This record gives sequence, C-alpha cells and structure tokens, in this order.
Amino acid sequence: MNNPEIGKTIVAAGIETNYHDEGSGPVVLLIHGSGPGVSAWANWRLTIPALARRFRVIAPDMVGFGFSERPENVTYDMRLWTDHLLGLLDALEIEKASLVGNSFGGALALSVAAHHPERVDHLVLMGSVGVPFELTEGLDKVWGYQPSIENMRELLDIFAYDRELVTDELARLRYEASIRPGFQESFSSMFPAPRQRWVDAMVTDEASIRGIEKPTLIVHGREDRVIPVGNALTLFEWIGPSQLHLFGRCGHWTQIEHAEMFNRLVMDFLSLENP
Repeated sequence: MNNPEIGKTIVAAGIETNYHDEGSGPVVLLIHGSGPGVSAWANWRLTIPALARRFRVIAPDMVGFGFSERPENVTYDMRLWTDHLLGLLDALEIEKASLVGNSFGGALALSVAAHHPERVDHLVLMGSVGVPFELTEGLDKVWGYQPSIENMRELLDIFAYDRELVTDELARLRYEASIRPGFQESFSSMFPAPRQRWVDAMVTDEASIRGIEKPTLIVHGREDRVIPVGNALTLFEWIGPSQLHLFGRCGHWTQIEHAEMFNRLVMDFLSLENP
C-alpha cells in the first residue's frame, strides 16, 4: 500500500529530502510544524490540493522530520533548518516563493523573510513561533512527548478545539507515525528540557521582524493552547504590511479545523500582486 506521506526525493543542502510538488504557477512553499511523528503531508493534506489549483505547491519534510534524512551528529537548530530550506529552493531552481509556515514552520518562514527577503514573495504565518513568549504547558507536552497512544491522544486534545476531530483511530495513526524507525530518536533530541530555551532559540529579533516588507498574513486560532494568540498580535504590531485573521472556536489546527476557510483565505491573499 502506497504511503501518501512519501512524495518525491531530492538532495537539498546535502540532505536527502522528501517533498510533495503539485500544481503549477507561482510557487508556494508549505513548512510544517514540530509535533511528534509530523510530516508535511500530515500537516498539509487538506491544503495542498486546494492551493495546487492555482499555484505550484511544494511541501517538504524538514531535516529530522518525516521521511527526510536524519544525518548523524547534527545539531538541530534554526541555522540547519534555514540552510535546508534555502537548499531546497536552490535544488529546485526556484528563485523566490511565498512561504506558509505552521508553528515551528512559522518561525522558519519568519527568519527566512527577515534575513533572505530576496527569496520571499508573500508570507503566511499560522500559529507561529518566532517572537518571545513564555513556554506554554501545551507546547511543553508536545515537545516532551513520550510515545504511547494515551499520550498522543492527550496531545491531539490539546491541538484541536473540536474534540470530534480527535478520534481513537487518529490517535492510533499518529502514535504509529511517531514510532517509525528513527522518528522519536531525532524528535526527542531536538527539544530536551528545559524547553524555554528552544522557544528563545527560534526568536527572530524585533528589529529584523519590523524590517520585513513582504505582504504578510497572520492566522491564529483564538483557543490555541500550544502557541499563545498573543504571538499573532505581536507579529501584527511589528510587521508593517501585515493583516491578521483570528479564528474563534479554533485551536492549533487552523488548516484542519477550518480547512475550507483557511484555504480560501490563503489563496486570495497569495493571489494579490506584491507591491
């Protein structure tokens, strides 16, 4: 049986990279979050086909996650992930892309927009890390995950506002994803306690964020228990050409809990001409 999480393979910045590449048109790069067992497909399965109707959509598994390579003796940090992301654009011969970042992926997109603006067209930040905030209990549990179906079920309850989305079957599938060979080993090495330091390590400094001149859409769930909604307000204050959309009755899964509206919002925003 084919696994939909496995797409194409390319070597980017020396790293064998699993990625999805669908549609045609202006390039949109989707950057996933940092949950246990995560992959680009798991994060963006409802987003990719919608955006691919109008754009070329690329969704990679970042180094250390999903089905991309897990090199031995590497330090997982923003420099490694940034180099991997830019290396992917280079390998695919893409000069510029719109970046859509979810949570951890938001911090990465934010950093690239601030420090490599020539590679960025539009910027979408969803439930984003990248500004200073106090580690939440929810994020501490996500990064401190120890594999069990019960623990995965607890995380899914934290992620989603709508409990009907959190089924025993989903918990079993995501648990099984988290214990694939090498997955938990790399994940547990990324964010060991005390975890506030990893929140701080993903911060882009205020002056650099205020210097971003790319059209930016900030999206957040009002009931997000993983990344505080205050992050969205901070980003909205700091990024001049930005707009903010808050979803009520929504946790950390905007792209899943409000998929149709999220997809329409992002498609319309990305279709605007970059001034």
